[in-house]
Amino acid sequence: MPLRVPTGLPKLDSLLEGGIMKNSMILVTGGTGTGKTILCLQFLWEGLQKGEPCVYLSLEEDPDDIKADARQFGWDLEKYEEKGLFRIMFHDPFETDVSSVLVNQIEYIKAKRLVVDSMSMLGLYMKDQATVRKQLGKLMKAVKNAECTTLVTSEIVEESKALSRFGVEEFVVDGVIVLNYLGIGQEANRSLQIRKMRRTNHGKDIYPFKMTSKGIEIMKEGMGDILK
Repeated sequence: MPLRVPTGLPKLDSLLEGGIMKNSMILVTGGTGTGKTILCLQFLWEGLQKGEPCVYLSLEEDPDDIKADARQFGWDLEKYEEKGLFRIMFHDPFETDVSSVLVNQIEYIKAKRLVVDSMSMLGLYMKDQATVRKQLGKLMKAVKNAECTTLVTSEIVEESKALSRFGVEEFVVDGVIVLNYLGIGQEANRSLQIRKMRRTNHGKDIYPFKMTSKGIEIMKEGMGDILK
């Protein structure tokens, strides 16, 4: 059995045979406002509670805004910054190679968990899908060599049938978690689906979730059970 890394969402871990694979790269994708950043912060917060150094690379949002979002759920990231266990930074992907910047940060604090938010911004600076795929592959190789378990985010364009903005990210990574709106009632207006997870017998249903004061909480039953 491969070693598993808890996500910070107990129900999700139960759907993933205990968590995501150690040193894997997982794509968290969905439309705007579906909860991608919150899920990623919850993943890092879980690691920090276990004493695992973590890095958050933002390619779009200001780090102060991200930390403010985290505080709404009681996640005081600045406390771990002061301890040297957490690094959060903004990087313009047009300036320098993202992979080299990340490896330097990972090695500096010996990070075990990483979030890259979002690959959509990285891809906007590239001329075609082949270049996006090559860059993501390079990034994936770099963080795996650094023995870091990684979540990367991407946006799904409205009404698109692809699982990411450029339609290539999902083929490179080890797993894909899709977040979206269902629009069914007040308690089940968001959902999560595990579309791909290598070497894992994962849940195949669509699972409603809600935002709570402690982050994302996946409901006990999938939509297949609810609609029976």
